[in-house]
Amino acid sequence: MSFVDGLNFDEKGLIPAIIQDHNSGKVLTLCYMNKEALEKTLKEGKIYLFRRSKGKLMLKGETSGCTQAVREVSIDCADNSILFRVEQERAACHEGYFTCYFRKLGPDGSFVVEDERIFDPKEVYKKGK
Repeated sequence: MSFVDGLNFDEKGLIPAIIQDHNSGKVLTLCYMNKEALEKTLKEGKIYLFRRSKGKLMLKGETSGCTQAVREVSIDCADNSILFRVEQERAACHEGYFTCYFRKLGPDGSFVVEDERIFDPKEVYKKGK
């Protein structure tokens, strides 16, 4: 029995996965994995996720080339979420930023972009998302 069999997937068969940059410690994104995505991630060493909006498995970065190589895997104390520390290729965010958390809440309640855009998403995703 693999540790995967002991995880607490939700009623849709998904488990949240936090993706963190191994070098900087920045949280890059939160995604969801089904059992197939998790097993493929563990086998190949690259992040696969279950794209809820499309109902399908996909390699993170398959369109943009911005893949994530797994360096460490941790599970939380309740076996209901996973933390991956990865080596990020270029940028994690489909908006072209290194992290999906590129906006910070300012004192006036508005969001301020604090990171530099690494690539133009209009150029990378010409065929659509």
